[in-house]
Amino acid sequence: MTHTLTTAARAGCLAAAALLLACAAPAQAAAEREPAGDWLLLTVTPDDAQPGILPGAPAKDRPDATRGALLLCDPPRGHARAAHACAELDAANGRIADIPLRETHCPMIHAPVTAQARGQWRGQPVEYTQTFSNDCVMAARTGAVFTWDTQD
Repeated sequence: MTHTLTTAARAGCLAAAALLLACAAPAQAAAEREPAGDWLLLTVTPDDAQPGILPGAPAKDRPDATRGALLLCDPPRGHARAAHACAELDAANGRIADIPLRETHCPMIHAPVTAQARGQWRGQPVEYTQTFSNDCVMAARTGAVFTWDTQD
């Protein structure tokens, strides 16, 4: 038995295939919005921040703006100290508050910053918000996670 498709039937099949692909695209795009594996969306906001986020920009470029970065850990990327930050998070089971305090001497300057992280670590949600008296105290308490402005 031989089947032949007319031009109209072929056009109908092509339209149906295009419709199936178009319906699948939003589902795929939604799946791509959140990175797979371990990831954290990080922001550091000075107390007197101006509106807007300056992604991954060094503090010296615009110290009055919120700075942000997306830290990915498989493989480590997202900021200059990503490998160090991912290792610290791994040792603390993804809990930023459990990163060991680094011994350092910070100036007694009142320049508050709020560090925020949202994402997932080993399949568990991460939500972290803490205000520190200045950048130095934040770095001493959170390790490399929020210090993407400098190299290891």
